[in-house]
Amino acid sequence: MSETPVDPARRSWVMITCGAGAVGGIAAAVPFVASLTPSDRARAAGAPVEVDIGALRPGEKLVVEWRGKPVWVLRRTPEQLKSLEKTEAQVADPKSDRTQYPTPTYAKNQARSIKPDVFVAVGICSHLGCSPSDKLQPGPQPSLPDDWQGGFLCPCHGSTFDLAGRVYKNKPAPDNLEVPPHMYLSDSKLLIGDDKAA
Repeated sequence: MSETPVDPARRSWVMITCGAGAVGGIAAAVPFVASLTPSDRARAAGAPVEVDIGALRPGEKLVVEWRGKPVWVLRRTPEQLKSLEKTEAQVADPKSDRTQYPTPTYAKNQARSIKPDVFVAVGICSHLGCSPSDKLQPGPQPSLPDDWQGGFLCPCHGSTFDLAGRVYKNKPAPDNLEVPPHMYLSDSKLLIGDDKAA
């Protein structure tokens, strides 16, 4: 068998073409890989949120956004806190033992909160992700029982929650409302999304 002679000029052009292709491939890959890292805005969206609750009066609720979700902060009245004893036997998971949305240890109590009067919860129904509406006033109302103690109603499929976000028995929602990690920085400052010092 005779060997074909190698053309040095052709070999040089092949090497130059391969090198240029490799450099071009790297140049194209760098911006693509950089685009996969989260932006500053995306990182901030997952960051803890500081909330001033100093002006929040009993019976009032404010809504803040954390990780793209509405988080409710409700300052409950003494009457609203007493209602939790009445609803204890009517809710599906009174001790928050279910694990779909694990409740932080500091909120595994009847009020589901660090401070009894301040309730913090993600305002998204555990059924299909709808946002329940406030039905804080006790008493008979459309779509609610006559002995309603106040709480929240998910209008999509009728799930009801008491004033501690505990779902009533025999409702479509499989779990209580989620209590996000949170802690108090002071009497009037709440940090939602972090509880390392709690």
